[in-house]
Formats: sequence, C-alpha cells, structure tokens
Amino acid sequence: MDVAERSLDEGNAAKLRARIEALAPWFHNMNLGGVQTAPDHFLGDYPATKFASFADAIPTDLTGKSVLDIGCNAGFYSVEMKRRGAERVVGIDSDDRYLAQARLATEALGFSGVEFRNLSVYDVGALGERFDLVIFMGVLYHLRHPLLALDLIREHVTGDLMLFQTMQRGSSETIDVPEDHPFFVPGSFDAPPIFDEPAYPKMHFIEREYAHDWTNWWAPNRACSEAMLRAAGFTVEAHPEQEVFLCRVAEVPYSKWGRHAVYPATSNEGGMRR
Repeated sequence: MDVAERSLDEGNAAKLRARIEALAPWFHNMNLGGVQTAPDHFLGDYPATKFASFADAIPTDLTGKSVLDIGCNAGFYSVEMKRRGAERVVGIDSDDRYLAQARLATEALGFSGVEFRNLSVYDVGALGERFDLVIFMGVLYHLRHPLLALDLIREHVTGDLMLFQTMQRGSSETIDVPEDHPFFVPGSFDAPPIFDEPAYPKMHFIEREYAHDWTNWWAPNRACSEAMLRAAGFTVEAHPEQEVFLCRVAEVPYSKWGRHAVYPATSNEGGMRR
C-alpha cells in the first residue's frame, strides 16, 4: 500500500470516527471498519461477549427467513441476523438517535438492506406482518406495561420463534406452582406460604432508579420470566443463558388466563424508553 492509499484509508477512518462521535453515547460497542463505537463500555465488549454465550441457540442459517429486532438500539443483533443470511430484517426503536446509530452501523458494515423504523413495542401491530424470528432483548424491564407488550408481540408479529432477554433479580430456581391458590391456609387467616418461597414467580418493582436509570421499572426472577412467557402464549424451548430464553409460539391457544382475561391485546400507549 502506497502513501496515498494509506492516507485515504486514514481519512475515511477519521470521517467515520467523527460520524460515530456525533451520535455518542453508544450502548452497543461495534467494530465499524476498525473503529469501535463504545471502546470504553462499562460491560466490556458488549453485546458481543453476551451474544457469544447464547449464539448457538439461534439457527446459524437464516436463509430466506424474516427477523424483527424490537428495541434494536444500534443494530447489533440486526447485523448478526443478516450475517446468518436472513432475507428480511426489520429493527424498531422509539429513540431516533439509536436508529441513526443503527443506520450508520449497517451502512458501514455493508448491510444497508436492513429496515429501521421508529415504532414502540406497543405499536408492533402497525407492521402488519409476522416474522420467523422476533428478537426482544433488553426491553421488558424498561416498560411500564411488560405483560401487555408480550401479548402484543405474540398476537401480531411472532410467526415462530422469539429470542427473549430481561434483567433478572432474585432466585434463579423454579418451583411447581398450583393451578389454583387458596385464599387462606385452611383453618387460619394466613396467606399460603408458597408466596414467601424465593422461587415463586416474582416481579420486583423499581419505583425510582436502578443503576442511575429511571427507565428500569422491573426485575423479575427466573420463575416470573418463564411464567409471563407462558401467560402470553409462548413455550420455552431453551434457556441458554441466565437471562435469555428461546421461545416458540405455543401450539395450544391461550388458556383462560391468557390474552382476553384482563385486556385486549391492543394499545395506543406511548413508546419505549431505552
């Protein structure tokens, strides 16, 4: 390589770095032609290191498949699904800066065919299509209405698989829960002791901030994550990582405690806060 070519490469890298810095801060660290978007990320090389722990749970060949990335942020997972040959990839987020980051990342990496749209998880029905794989990672605990979001995803956009992740706190164990709970312990006015079991499905509500982020509203334990997925009409196919679940649309229709029990799976509420 001669001096002119090297200068051109360095010049292009400088222009790319300037575009990356103009959209800072980045939550996804991505290598865009040798330029890192978040080299000092407090979680290290995130989300690449996290993805490596469960990447094998997703089909390596997605040729001809469609993928929806909900809460796509800077597009890391959208890019990874394109790398696996997905024919159609759509990323949605309600933050315009994240979408701008995602468009820049896919452009720099040569995946300009990814479609990005400003949509809330509550508005997925507006897409008007079902996807072979839905990615719903790192979003649930930011939502004021998490079970509604799962209902909408199941009702409107999931054709087969969903890759799900949420922050979890509390017990990582699960227990068998009865189909019906007595109001009191027989012969007393005490509540059933099962509610005090650490492994009983629990969703911890965060009234103020968690890790200096006021959008962190919820922290379910593992049992609660699985119970919510079942209640929304999914079955858990695999649990490849502590907070990650690969789910499939349940063959059996929603049970009596499913989609129409409390509210219809529609909403005109506001967007996601990431």
